[in-house]
Amino acid sequence: QVQLVESGGGLVQPRGSLTLSCAASGLTLDHYNVAWFRQAPGKERERVSCIWHTSGHTYYVDSVKGRFTIARDNAKNTVYLQMNSLKPEDTAVYYCAADHLSCEDADYDYWGQGTQVTVSS
Repeated sequence: QVQLVESGGGLVQPRGSLTLSCAASGLTLDHYNVAWFRQAPGKERERVSCIWHTSGHTYYVDSVKGRFTIARDNAKNTVYLQMNSLKPEDTAVYYCAADHLSCEDADYDYWGQGTQVTVSS
């Protein structure tokens, strides 16, 4: 059974750091484009970052450029989101998602359940 499991969320102070992990089972994550999304209460879901499975090209939404880094560890079948210099506006539930076609697909194939990130002093 295909499963994506996020971990690493929690409460962190502004300017702090967290690393989120997206661990996959039932599929080889290196064969998929993998994205991180986030959704805050009352706001639309937002694509934060993505890494293509063919080229390795990465995408970051403007608000996180220079602060977040997406990376793969194929040996662990895991994709990470390193988040530095966190801001209160980064507070959201973060989801990883995988798609076989594109980082920009309208309907991702698989989704994790999400992990809460709260940035507050």
